[in-house]
Order: sequence, then structure tokens, then C-alpha cells
Amino acid sequence: MDEHSHRRDVWGDDPEEVDASETVSELEVVQPEAVRRWHEHPAFVPVKAVAHFIQRSGKRIAVTIAGFAVLLAGIALLVLPGPGWLLIFIGLTILATQYVWAERLLTAAKRKAEQAKDVVLRKKKSDDTPAG
Repeated sequence: MDEHSHRRDVWGDDPEEVDASETVSELEVVQPEAVRRWHEHPAFVPVKAVAHFIQRSGKRIAVTIAGFAVLLAGIALLVLPGPGWLLIFIGLTILATQYVWAERLLTAAKRKAEQAKDVVLRKKKSDDTPAG
């Protein structure tokens, strides 16, 4: 047994199987639909799916990015000087145009803000009343 036949037995790389160009050219003649354009290759399916999603959902994606950016800026401004709560409400308002959870959260936040305002105004009225 020579070295070449031993290598063929171990690795299975027969010289006639290495070059597949003949087989491919035969397929192209017999089955012209087997020839694909580069963008029809299966490797591009995920890219196409993402592009289709972005095309179909562009407005929702833009609203989501803008809403979360404003919301995160508001959260940052809670510890930094600036109108943190205002930006949080604006961010939730932007997100509420597309998401029910944001709408519910905004409604709950408005309710809490009303309650806080009522408590503050009641205290203020009781402080303004002359002690008699």
C-alpha cells in the first residue's frame, strides 16, 4: 500500500472529488434555477428578515428609540441638575403612542402626581390658615 492510497483511505480526499466545477457546470445546464443571484443565497436570509422588519416597523422603531432616549435622559436628570421628572413624563408619553404598558405606566404616574399635588396643596392651605 503506497502513501497516496493510505492517505485516501484515512482522509477520504479523492482527487476526483476535490474539483466540483464540472458537476456544478452540469447542474447549471440541466437546472438553470440552481444558479442563484448572490442576494438569494441562504446566508442572506437573516439580513433580509431584519431589513424587512425595519422597513415594515420603521415608525415604531423610531418612536421606541426616541422615547427611551428621552426617558433615560430624564432618569439621569433625577440625580443631575435638570427637569428629570418632566423628561420622564415626556418619554412615557412618546412611548405610550406605541406601547400599552407605557400608557398604563403614564396613567399611574399621572395619578400619583395628582395625589402628591393634592397633599402639597392641602398642607399649604392648612399653613396659610391663621391660627386663631
